[in-house]
Amino acid sequence: MAKDKKLVEAITSMDVDFAQWYTDVVKKAELIDYSSVKGCMVIKPAGYAIWENIQNELDRRFKETGVENVYMPIFIPESLLQKEKDHVEGFAPEVAWVTHGGLNPLQERMCVRPTSETLFCDFYANDIQSYRDLPKCYNQWCSVVRWEKETRPFLRSREFLWQEGHTAHATAEDAEERTIQMLNLYADFCEEVLAMPVIRGRKTEKEKFAGAESTYTIEALMHDGKALQSGTSHNFGDGFAKAFDIQYTDRDNKLQYVHQTSWGVSTRMIGGIIMVHGDDSGLVLPPRIAPVQVMVIPIQQHKDGVLEKAEELKSALKAAGIRVKLDDSEKSPGWKFSEQEMRGIPIRVELGPKDIEAGKCILVRRDTREKLECGLDEVSKKAAELLETIQKDMYARAKAHLESHITDVKSYAAFKDAVEHKPGFIRAMWCGSEECENKIKEDTTATSRCMPMKEEEPVSDVCVCCGKPAHKLVYWGKAY
Repeated sequence: MAKDKKLVEAITSMDVDFAQWYTDVVKKAELIDYSSVKGCMVIKPAGYAIWENIQNELDRRFKETGVENVYMPIFIPESLLQKEKDHVEGFAPEVAWVTHGGLNPLQERMCVRPTSETLFCDFYANDIQSYRDLPKCYNQWCSVVRWEKETRPFLRSREFLWQEGHTAHATAEDAEERTIQMLNLYADFCEEVLAMPVIRGRKTEKEKFAGAESTYTIEALMHDGKALQSGTSHNFGDGFAKAFDIQYTDRDNKLQYVHQTSWGVSTRMIGGIIMVHGDDSGLVLPPRIAPVQVMVIPIQQHKDGVLEKAEELKSALKAAGIRVKLDDSEKSPGWKFSEQEMRGIPIRVELGPKDIEAGKCILVRRDTREKLECGLDEVSKKAAELLETIQKDMYARAKAHLESHITDVKSYAAFKDAVEHKPGFIRAMWCGSEECENKIKEDTTATSRCMPMKEEEPVSDVCVCCGKPAHKLVYWGKAY
């Protein structure tokens, strides 16, 4: 992220330059600012408030499944990181190393955590002794560092915020059950709260997490037809347990290795919200995640009684449990309307002297810009109903967009044509060989996104790349 980026003066149309539109929106909506620390971003109050709502809702859902929050160190000794070979190889290119403590060289260099599997394993090796200690279901909210070459606000930065859950279980079955449970929790959250439909599936061997036995993912589709991996859940089996000697005594007094899982989502979810729902006027926030759900905007507020009535409406909306603000600044109403739209606030309430005289106000939907008259004594009820309607309508539109951007192909020629001319997901059969997967990526830049968890009708009976018999249906696509 360049330090010398200028302040955005206007929003580029998403149909003209989607990447620039995205940058314009995150800047002008004041979600982020660029930092003197190359590759890192400043998350401003408007952006952090969205993350807080994501955090609060997910944390509540985690705890309902028996998860407890903990916190691990930010530093990982190199010897600890080296204990699981596949894991360290997978992260080596992205690791940031600390070599000095103050003025003195460290005896052993330490990495700034790119993820915390090794720390949790080191902890579990001492904390787990008996079957009575299991399961361990922990989560931490923290930041991680990955030395990315190309960065983009929320989607990819060198330091980002996330949560990482790490669990330990007595059996393989328990670990697999938790892995799927957390993936479904993420998917439900995306669809119910973010109004963002997702494809649930399993990653191929090539695309799975380093050191995992299996990786499951939720894949969302952005407005421009690119996929965004929005959450992952990994089953580690007993591989990490053997590397770190995490054993417990079972009911028969025999030593057994634990089975582990890991699962996480990050601030890239905010990027997903922007790219699924935003338009050329800025953000469009789903009501359930919006930090401010209603903005009351008085018109001709210098006239007697206007600000007082606006304050009354704000108090009534707040009392009804709606997150509301009043814009009583000296800006013009038109400026306030544009600002409310840019920030994606789901509803604005317009209230002027004539409205007060008529005992009504105007409710304006951010998503459709539809205007609705509303009696002053009905504002709280109507606004609450409208917020639910907006939430459902936003999900329905995003779902329709996803479903209309899925293309089935049977031949490699059709596959390449679809990548070039039909943005979105491509459903095609795959023989299971990494050679074909690599060839597809090299030829088209499309990658395997997932093999759907829900059974779907096969597109054909042969691999789209090599033509050999195939039984695996895969969603492919270009991705962020």
